[in-house]
Amino acid sequence: MIDRDGFLAGRQERWNRLEQRLTSGMTTAPEWSELGVLYRGVCADLAAAQSQQVPADVVRYLDELAGRAHNALYGTRAAVGVGWLQLIGAEFPRTLRAQWRFFALAAAMFYLPFAVGFIGALFESTFASSVLSEPMLAELEASWSQGVHRSGSDDAVMAGFYVRNNVGIAFRCFATGALAGLGSVFYLVYNGLVIGTVSGYVTSVGHGESFVGFVSGHSAWELTGIVVAGAAGLKLGWSMVVTHGRTRVGSLRAAAPVLYPLIVGVIVMLMVAAAIEGFWSGTAMPTPVKLAFGLGQIGIVGSWLTFGGRGSA
Repeated sequence: MIDRDGFLAGRQERWNRLEQRLTSGMTTAPEWSELGVLYRGVCADLAAAQSQQVPADVVRYLDELAGRAHNALYGTRAAVGVGWLQLIGAEFPRTLRAQWRFFALAAAMFYLPFAVGFIGALFESTFASSVLSEPMLAELEASWSQGVHRSGSDDAVMAGFYVRNNVGIAFRCFATGALAGLGSVFYLVYNGLVIGTVSGYVTSVGHGESFVGFVSGHSAWELTGIVVAGAAGLKLGWSMVVTHGRTRVGSLRAAAPVLYPLIVGVIVMLMVAAAIEGFWSGTAMPTPVKLAFGLGQIGIVGSWLTFGGRGSA
């Protein structure tokens, strides 16, 4: 292990200067430039400390200092410069594509149980009752037998309900990822199974056409938003387990620039889904029209996530 004082010599002044710069803030271009130079220097010092087995308290200090400088450079400044439209239209889909492994894993954890639930409830009469309670099944059959059309005065109320419900599901899929990702795994599988079972059961009792007409408009936004929230939760859990030599707090801080655009994207997707579900899905439009609208939404979401942010600086 290298001598502590020997490592500090010649470096302590740079660290103190960075602390001072972070405390006083940056308002001019030269100050931002100086912050960048100091940040790169501290990153080099952190790498040297890790490779030379410097005492752990020095490594922790440098890790936290580098994290604070990173957030100052790439967090607040990026949010102001990029703007909300750029963040939603380009940063979110570009970040999601960069994290495609987590997205693919989350999609598998959601849609495979969804398929099991749908097929099981559709072809096996006792399957739905093993997943959902008998009172819930009775309520589902009764509500769909009466149709889903609403008066215009109910639309705003239902949109608000859908926002709360959807955000609640997505929040659990993301936030429980802090438990080494296991919470995200549970909620992805659970919600996929329940939603698939509901879909299969309603179809099996003869209301499949009205059900598909109702859900087709908002499903692309809602289900994809839930999967993205799960992917963000898995990324969160991964950063808590695989720290690459950082402290867990430092590793989480390093993952923040990835998690932030993902969560913003999820919020936007669920808000759009709630608006469609509240103001469109329950209308008396013919089912073919609703299906055409739903296909259009699939195209919009797919194009956004596939091409958004490509080629932008």
